[in-house]
Amino acid sequence: MGFYQRLAELWKQPKKNLGEIWRQRLIKIRREPVTVRLEHPTRPDRARALGYKAKQGFIVVRQRVKRGPHKRPKKKKGRRSKTQTRRLTLRKNYQLIAEERANKKFPNCEVLNSYYLAEDGKHYWFEVILVDRAHPAVLKDKRISFISKQRGRVYRGKTSTGRKIRGLRHKGKGVEKARPSRRARKRLL
Repeated sequence: MGFYQRLAELWKQPKKNLGEIWRQRLIKIRREPVTVRLEHPTRPDRARALGYKAKQGFIVVRQRVKRGPHKRPKKKKGRRSKTQTRRLTLRKNYQLIAEERANKKFPNCEVLNSYYLAEDGKHYWFEVILVDRAHPAVLKDKRISFISKQRGRVYRGKTSTGRKIRGLRHKGKGVEKARPSRRARKRLL
């Protein structure tokens, strides 16, 4: 078993496998700001699997997202019926929200991908891989230069998480109504 495979096995159950180290790391992470730029990814195996390269132009950001239900904005005026609720069910998941917030902090970069890092009773943490779209090292690399032509990938649901929410992880039987988009499909009918 290689190093990255062993690392992936440890990360499957971090509380059990990493024990006290994991506890100390979580305490440290809790004290940090919401968005933190990192020198190296905390999970190099996962980052590499999602396209991260340890070279110029690639940035890793740890993003914190608050857990719990989403609320509708409070109505300032008008009559409110007893049945009206403040609860709001979003189609977005926490990972996509984390990607969007990280991209907002680094507007000159594009989100390549992201992965789960940790959670506690109050927050989720994700690490987001960002690519500087104007960096010469990125423009020269054939495998990643496509990102320089794409603007606002995360906001248009082009990342892996965005594609999941849009129902584009599957093809063929059972998902006929997912393409070209759910809204476009409803318009056709």
